[in-house]
Amino acid sequence: MKKIVLINGHPKKDSFTAALVGEYKRGALEAGAEVREIVVTDLPIERYLRYEHFTKQPVGEDILHAREDIAWAEHIVFVHPVWWAGMPALLKCFVDMVFSAGFAFRYTGKSPFPLKLLKGRTAHIITTLDTPPFVYRFLFGAPSVNQLKSRVLAFCGIAPTCVTYLGPIRSSTTEKRAQFLARVYLLGTRLQ
Repeated sequence: MKKIVLINGHPKKDSFTAALVGEYKRGALEAGAEVREIVVTDLPIERYLRYEHFTKQPVGEDILHAREDIAWAEHIVFVHPVWWAGMPALLKCFVDMVFSAGFAFRYTGKSPFPLKLLKGRTAHIITTLDTPPFVYRFLFGAPSVNQLKSRVLAFCGIAPTCVTYLGPIRSSTTEKRAQFLARVYLLGTRLQ
C-alpha cells in the first residue's frame, strides 16, 4: 500500500485547487493508497514570515505535524496555482519552514553538498495556470516548478518528480474544468 501526502498550496479553502486535491485523493484511495492531507491555509503560517522567528522561536506543532506526514509518506503531491510565475507566498513560507535544515537536509563538515535526508520518496507537482502551459514552460521557463522540483525536492533527495500543468484556468469552461478534474483523478488511481 502506497503512502501519499497531498499538499494543498492554495490560500483559499474553496478554490479549484481544493477540488483537484479532492479528486486526486478519491482516486488514490480507490487504488488502495493511504492518504494524508496538508491544507496550507489551515496552518498558522503567517507567524513564520518574520526572520526573527527562524532564529528565536522553535517551530510549532503545525510544522512538526507536517514534517511527520512528509517523513511518513512515500510520495508527496503538491497542488498549487501559479501566481506571478511562482507559488503563492503562503506555500513558499510553508516550504521554507518544513523543508529546513535538520529535517530535509543537513550540512556536514566543510562540504558544500548536504546530506539529502528525504531520499527514497517521489513527488508530483500539479499546478494550475492562467497562462497556457506551453507558454509557461517554454517561454517563461516554468520558474515555480523549477524552484520546487530542482531547488527544494531534489536538494532534499526527493526524486523523481513528475509535473502536470493545467491551464489556462481563468478562461476555462465548465467542461474543461471537468476534464482537468478527471485527469487528476486518473493520476490518483495510478498513484502518480
